[in-house]
Amino acid sequence: MAITVFIADDQAMVRQGFGALLASQPDISVIGDAPDGAVAVSEVKRLRPDVVLMDVRMPEMNGLDAARVILSAGFDPPVRVLMLTTFDVDDYVYEALSIGASGFMLKDAPAEELIRAVRVVADGEALLAPTVTRRLIADVTSRRSTARRKPAALSALTPREREVLELIARGMSNTEIADRLFVAEQTVKTHVGKVLSKLDLRDRAQAVVLAYESGLVTPG
Repeated sequence: MAITVFIADDQAMVRQGFGALLASQPDISVIGDAPDGAVAVSEVKRLRPDVVLMDVRMPEMNGLDAARVILSAGFDPPVRVLMLTTFDVDDYVYEALSIGASGFMLKDAPAEELIRAVRVVADGEALLAPTVTRRLIADVTSRRSTARRKPAALSALTPREREVLELIARGMSNTEIADRLFVAEQTVKTHVGKVLSKLDLRDRAQAVVLAYESGLVTPG
């Protein structure tokens, strides 16, 4: 079945350009778009797409607030949100990941990266653009004046699960983690599932945020 995508951006050219690019792919179907966050929330509730491309800065309701509403709605199957952003909104990206967005895409990224991003997010397996995401999170957390104590839940992780969490936060995919630890990819998937369950996390994006906030992984 085709991956269904909804695009929310206040620039018509962005909506049309991204829409035409994605619609040209045999496994992706663009089912709607919106010029602001309020319309996006209403339409996403009606259409239930697999992935929402959400611009951070929009009128009526910004992308962050719209994403928060969508991600808290508890859709089943889940609607995954991919934020569209630029380097000058690092703090918004960080907050978006904290509330459960699956990742972000720079608007000027190459076309093939956008296509891959939609597929990755729809699959729900890996955090998008891990190296760039990791740098943004590291930059934001390094500017925070007060360090948070490690959540007590981290103590519930086994040494191997903590190792897997650290590697997730370093931006590694399941395949890369499997290669690093010399185990089967299915074993890594099992560890990831246990980490998310024990820490009560929605997805890998929130796992990355927690790893940095707790100090388990340090910037740099």
